[in-house]
Amino acid sequence: MRHAILGAGGVGSLLGGALAHAGREVVLLLRPETLAQHPGRIRVESAVLGDFEAEVETASELDREVDVVWVSPKAPDLEAALALAPSARVGSAVVVPMLNGVDHVARLRESYERVLAAAIRVESERIEPGIVRQPTPFARVDLAPGPGSEEVVGELLAAGLQVELGPDEATVLWEKLALLGPLALTTTAAGAPAGAVQTAPEWSERLFACHREAVAVGAAEGAILDGEALPALLATPLGEMRTSMQKDFDAGRPLELDAIGGAIVRGGRRHELETPATAELIRLVEQRLDNAR
Repeated sequence: MRHAILGAGGVGSLLGGALAHAGREVVLLLRPETLAQHPGRIRVESAVLGDFEAEVETASELDREVDVVWVSPKAPDLEAALALAPSARVGSAVVVPMLNGVDHVARLRESYERVLAAAIRVESERIEPGIVRQPTPFARVDLAPGPGSEEVVGELLAAGLQVELGPDEATVLWEKLALLGPLALTTTAAGAPAGAVQTAPEWSERLFACHREAVAVGAAEGAILDGEALPALLATPLGEMRTSMQKDFDAGRPLELDAIGGAIVRGGRRHELETPATAELIRLVEQRLDNAR
């Protein structure tokens, strides 16, 4: 299959490099300022996939027919990124978003014919254009069922990634948000890695309170969430792992605060569910942002 990668950050570069290394046709869609800096190859340093380099094509706009468009920018950059993949050019290609949160799927369906909801669980960071590092021993993509899902599963498996086909769209999106949201918010609010948050009583209490709120909202949205397995995963020692929101904060980049925390709070309002722990964590992150300015 032929693949276009929209967004060449940590996730997009890892996907593009893995697919190209597996012999697939890959084009990275990059904004002009990024295109000028990209070397036309991706070096992957991965705890899961190993270390390798793969040649990739680059373009400032989708200029060819492809079978899959992977949408992987951070939420604040989504609108600008979509301009690189006009709907007329995308056509009937399967659009697979790798963004955090839940609201982006409806936005993509406003522009594209076939959108297959997905979530990726990975710690991956672009070190510089063309170099991506994935230091932790997990890299899994969860896909919702839908047209093209079987073919996409096959492509991901060929690239060496673990893949799970979820029961429905709501479960795929909210299962990740119920894990990522509490970790992203607490690590960023505390300015500490995940392991430190897990072992500090005050932050651990906030972590699990936010998790319970996300699970309740997700269930109200129709997700099938395991109330025992998910907290157990969240309690697994994570050591020095840093979330992407925390890394963005430290680098002075825009945060996915609304896409992650805001989605939980808005969902709570829709279903008349209280989300005080999530709201407090959002406030603490915003307070840190104000202090950093």
